[in-house]
Amino acid sequence: MYDQPRANASATAMTFDRMLERVRYEGAYPTRERAAEAVHHVLAALGRQLTGDERVDLAQCLPVEAALTLTAQIPDTRHHTGWGFVKDLAARTGATPATARWDTGAVLATVARLAGPDLLARILRRLPDGYALLFGQAELRRPEPAPA
Repeated sequence: MYDQPRANASATAMTFDRMLERVRYEGAYPTRERAAEAVHHVLAALGRQLTGDERVDLAQCLPVEAALTLTAQIPDTRHHTGWGFVKDLAARTGATPATARWDTGAVLATVARLAGPDLLARILRRLPDGYALLFGQAELRRPEPAPA
């Protein structure tokens, strides 16, 4: 069971250097160092929010350096909404909420490409409301449960 390849594995492996260049382009960062800083901060924050098979499957889609940043975090018992995620990131990094939102969008857009649509849908189902926009996706309303 565990030795079978995952269905959501990234079609083309991306190196960490290539990931940094992609994030640098997405975020219009002046240097690779600034892009690397954004990648590490955002993936660490995501690692505190994401659990279960989705966390493991996402780590398999990322370059090793990025996967280590994601999985080195102990999941938080408090799950933030998308906006709460940005505010927490801003508080932890000393950035403004606008800068934290920019960094989040640049990094998670690249992560979304690496994850692919199936895994991304699973990740978004696991996370609270507000994360789809952070990943560059439309925020669709979740169906409300029927009254009993």
